[in-house]
Amino acid sequence: MDFSLPQDLLDYLDELDRFIEAEIKPLEEADDNIRFFDHRREWARTDFDNGGLPRHEWEQLLRAAMRKADAAGHWRFSAPKKYGGKDGSNLWMAVIRDRFAQKGLGLHNDLQNEHSIVGNFPFVAMFEEWGTPEQKEEFILGGFAGTRRTAFGLTEPEHGSDATHMETRAVRETRDGVDGWLINGRKMWITGMHVATHCATFARTSGNDGDARGITCFLVPTGTPGMTVDEYMWTFNMPTDHPRMTFRDVWVPDSAILGVEGRGLSLAQSFVHQNRIRQAASSLGAATFCVEESVRYARERKPFGEELARNQGIQFPLVELATQCEMLRLLIYKTAWDMDRMEHSAIERELSDKISMCNYWANRLVCEAADRAMQVHGGIGYSRHKPFEHIYRHHRRYRITEGAEEIQMRKVAAYLFGYLGPRKGLFA
Repeated sequence: MDFSLPQDLLDYLDELDRFIEAEIKPLEEADDNIRFFDHRREWARTDFDNGGLPRHEWEQLLRAAMRKADAAGHWRFSAPKKYGGKDGSNLWMAVIRDRFAQKGLGLHNDLQNEHSIVGNFPFVAMFEEWGTPEQKEEFILGGFAGTRRTAFGLTEPEHGSDATHMETRAVRETRDGVDGWLINGRKMWITGMHVATHCATFARTSGNDGDARGITCFLVPTGTPGMTVDEYMWTFNMPTDHPRMTFRDVWVPDSAILGVEGRGLSLAQSFVHQNRIRQAASSLGAATFCVEESVRYARERKPFGEELARNQGIQFPLVELATQCEMLRLLIYKTAWDMDRMEHSAIERELSDKISMCNYWANRLVCEAADRAMQVHGGIGYSRHKPFEHIYRHHRRYRITEGAEEIQMRKVAAYLFGYLGPRKGLFA
């Protein structure tokens, strides 16, 4: 067995490092852009007088970095070659996200809003698998061109993890001779609606509450009569772009359906595995950053005339975190490697439990590492002059979003006890 990373991957990491130093760092340091990353970051990023939305200047800076990365051939790395990408594998993406997060806060990678110079495009996979030729052209190519941005409208105020009981309904209605659907309901946590051109809105079109089938995805254009953003929810980690929304007699034609009528939940699951393994890698990288910064500080700080690092009360908690980071890194890389070696349709049955292990543990680990880093650094660690509070606030949400850790542990348990997956029926 060979656990070494491929040489071409290591070479690409070096290329990315050179690009960051030559193109991204100068942009980060120009025109006081560092205010978005130093102790002023939350205030610089958040328009508190406009619903807590991201400031225009902040999003402009992210777009400028994206354009530089796209011109250099990095931004679309994970996308298929036919869309200008490089067919970036899950293993390569996991390693890149891990390494980027290990660098700490910076314009190269800021996951508060899913920004990275090596982009993650879950909607590309979704449209590629489920979209019509017309939808692929409009939303994949339009997405890269910046003319289309799709928000994801699955969660509801009364129904979070259990989407099968959603109350949003769509019924058939023909208008002016055009067959279509009338949508009524409420949605919540629909990230990015302030810049979205469409909302991928999930609604029950048949079946009963609790049925996995019978839910359909509709691509509803922003500004469609009856679709309103009621409020942007202020969160632990600002700025916010997560609104509550109402759909009141919203009509769309049949052509707005994405995928197969009644199979919307299958569509929603079609890209979660790629998202979760990359998110796990980012959390792992951020946890490693917190540990390394704590080690460095403990060697430099000398209370009572002796290095802080001499104290076992400092050493042992960091040893445990460092050990968990190393073990988790092997599991994440191995799982990503396995994902690349099987058909997309087989991942749910064969690897979903391993992906959930990686994700829930990494998201928990980074919160523990950020908290420990604050403790090791003392008062300055608690301040905004260090990045640990920002890392904690950002990654804490991942223990809830993308599938709460309890949901992911439940998935692992189902595979472990043979209710799902390769062991199904083993104990019957």
